[in-house]
Amino acid sequence: MCSGEVSNVAGAITALKLQRRKKNRVNVFIDDQYQFAVQRIIAAGLKVGQELSEADIERLKDEDEEQRAYERALRYLSRRPHSEKEIANKLSRNRIEIDVQDQVLKRLREASLVDDVEFARVWVENRQIFRPRSGLMLRSELRGKGVSKEAIETALEGFDEADAVLTVARKARKRYGDLAEEASNRRLRQFLARRGFSFELISSTLSILMDEESGSDEKSEVEE
Repeated sequence: MCSGEVSNVAGAITALKLQRRKKNRVNVFIDDQYQFAVQRIIAAGLKVGQELSEADIERLKDEDEEQRAYERALRYLSRRPHSEKEIANKLSRNRIEIDVQDQVLKRLREASLVDDVEFARVWVENRQIFRPRSGLMLRSELRGKGVSKEAIETALEGFDEADAVLTVARKARKRYGDLAEEASNRRLRQFLARRGFSFELISSTLSILMDEESGSDEKSEVEE
């Protein structure tokens, strides 16, 4: 929370003025002297003539620090979903103290704005749609974002790795269609390995593809 010394000034609020450049900030004047500024949502609870003690001033500064951190976290979430750890890391980089981070994350959880299980589920779903990869790689990515093992395993329930690698392989195969079969298979193996799939699964998938291609060729010959 606020680490500065408590102001010696205490008295009645004589003015509440919006800042010119930061319309969400309100300057608080006590006995006609500027004392501190708070976010507009906090200033809404203040009024001219209200008496403030030194403890009140310190409490308002602490509330303001938390509110600014909370609004910063909301901006992060407006861009894309985040895990709790990602939000905490970003707040840390902005020198937000740990106890403030804890309060911000508590508020976000209570508002259902952060949920690591849901974050992991959406991550897996989006990966499988746009950049499919192995369960091993998905687990590694989510661990890197601070998601717990339990949340990761919940998100991966029903994940079919054999189906995932086959989907990836079918799409990737088209990239190497102009290459000789041996070169095409080698490039495809390398591509699938980079996505984290095991040697055994890659080999079985290539066998399926070759069977499909062989069946397609036979059908074409019959039709001709």
